[in-house]
Amino acid sequence: MDTDAQLSERDHSPEPVKGEEQGSRSARISGGTPDEPVSGASPDEPAERADERSGRLSLATVGQWLTGGGPLRRAGLLLTACMIFLLLVSSYLVQPFLIPSSSMENTFQVGDRVLVNKLAYRFGGEPRRGDVVVFDGTDSFVQGRPTENPVAALVREGASAVGLMRPSETDYIKRVVGTGGDRVRCCDRRGRLEVNGRPVIEDYLHPGDAPSEVAFDIVVPEGKLWVMGDHRSDSRDSRDHLGEPGGGTVPVDRVIGRADWIGWPFGRMTSVKRPDAFARVPEPGQGQPGHGGSPHG
Repeated sequence: MDTDAQLSERDHSPEPVKGEEQGSRSARISGGTPDEPVSGASPDEPAERADERSGRLSLATVGQWLTGGGPLRRAGLLLTACMIFLLLVSSYLVQPFLIPSSSMENTFQVGDRVLVNKLAYRFGGEPRRGDVVVFDGTDSFVQGRPTENPVAALVREGASAVGLMRPSETDYIKRVVGTGGDRVRCCDRRGRLEVNGRPVIEDYLHPGDAPSEVAFDIVVPEGKLWVMGDHRSDSRDSRDHLGEPGGGTVPVDRVIGRADWIGWPFGRMTSVKRPDAFARVPEPGQGQPGHGGSPHG
């Protein structure tokens, strides 16, 4: 075979003819010609426009994922969104609180869900006599925080935040009877509670209960609260912690919020109003002579 003859017959032109089979290998691999922009973008298109186009595609993909997948996915996403919304509301605005005991009967019944207003004292206000408050009793009603399994604690906190489970063992609901500076004693000659020397007619007490079967006489320190249950014969409250650190009083900054409504069951839905029992109680130092003194316990 004459190889030299064949080589001499080749085209020695410095510029080969461009045909359909020729051109840049990279153009063939990328699926376009060298002059054709990839992904439909213009070669003169600014980088910002390209990023904006990519962002629109990403949002469209997320939207398709959220709306696609059938009814089960949509139901799961809706449930998750509702749970997140409820957790945010219960953390900062209103938290359902399951009544776990009879200590506040007949104002609240076991199993009631009360709605605790977390904004009640957030902007300068403080609890007043007669308010029903939910508070953290750590270091006042409970000495030291109880240990709890971390997983169980997380489940309980999430469920209690929406009123499905009882609250933490350190959370309590009681009525404020005395605030900072008040002298609270029980009982006078007629068996009534006194605040700053003025007898209090407690018409919210459980029927048949005495104001207290335990005598006490205390001046509430500033920044603290004296709290008692409405079912006095079935309530562990400030009276039961007189000999402990804090003397049975609760720091104001441990108050979680004020119980303003009963939200469940439907037949008991109502607002919780402050009673008139304390309306005539004078401010500390303005009571009857001879009623000043030092705290006991």
